[in-house]
Amino acid sequence: MKRTIIGLVLIIPLLWGCSQKEEQSPVDRILEIIHNPADKNVVVISHRGDWRNFPENSIEAIENAIRMGADMIEIDVMLTADSVLILMHDRTLDRTTNGKGYVSDVSYEFIRSLYLKGGHGVVTNYKIPTLEEALRHCKDRVTVNVDKGFDYYHMVQTLAEKTGTTDHILMKGNVSPSYVTAHYAFYPKNMMYMPIIDFRRTSAMKLMSECLAGDPPLAYEVVWDKMTPEVEQSMVAILETGSRLWTNSLWDSLCGGLSDDKAFFHPYAIYGAHLKLGSTMIQTDRADLLIEVLREKKRHRTR
Repeated sequence: MKRTIIGLVLIIPLLWGCSQKEEQSPVDRILEIIHNPADKNVVVISHRGDWRNFPENSIEAIENAIRMGADMIEIDVMLTADSVLILMHDRTLDRTTNGKGYVSDVSYEFIRSLYLKGGHGVVTNYKIPTLEEALRHCKDRVTVNVDKGFDYYHMVQTLAEKTGTTDHILMKGNVSPSYVTAHYAFYPKNMMYMPIIDFRRTSAMKLMSECLAGDPPLAYEVVWDKMTPEVEQSMVAILETGSRLWTNSLWDSLCGGLSDDKAFFHPYAIYGAHLKLGSTMIQTDRADLLIEVLREKKRHRTR
């Protein structure tokens, strides 16, 4: 009898430990990868959710991208006249909804009356979500890149704290991490931040130098329309300082031609080229195709 009791005493902690490990959320695993540059798993960012099957920046597009296995969802935000952050890429409602006019000129009540259009411009039954609704939907399931949100930093931070998703969110902007630290370090727990080095702009090398002069950021987003020595050398410097390299495969002018449309016909060549550059964060419009390639190469997390 005593042996049985001792056995139970020994087994229970082991079972408790296994239970704790099993309770790790998908976001916990994704964050482990993001914060460890030595981890070779590639973080897949699904652009505006899965807009090829659902209206862009909709809850349904976000959900389908999560089901595909995306690690991060890129969403865009705009501010209504009564200061509600909604998911919307354009400043106007015309392209993506059955409404018209500037988002900044209308109330959230008006936004609620509208419906989103699908990729072919057909009006659907799907509604425009708020950023808060989107964050609640993503909580513990997937990380979030809030694009066009840096101008609303304080509002996004407030919503992140309210929804318990502060560590889920990656903000990006055209300033150095030291600038962000100087202006937003007073928050007890802050969002992740990544600078955008856009080599289509003359300011790219200046921002790159500012970033390299400070503490290494978590990651850099590099944008280029043609490969130059400056682009190549910057990518090497990013990797040498221990930051992750984010590249986009959305369309040719963002990635020197290594785009999703070409990957549709030559997936291993195109996505393989991103990997050869050292990219470990790839934003894509074809998350399912990219994930398929990465899993073949054993470069994507298992669920």
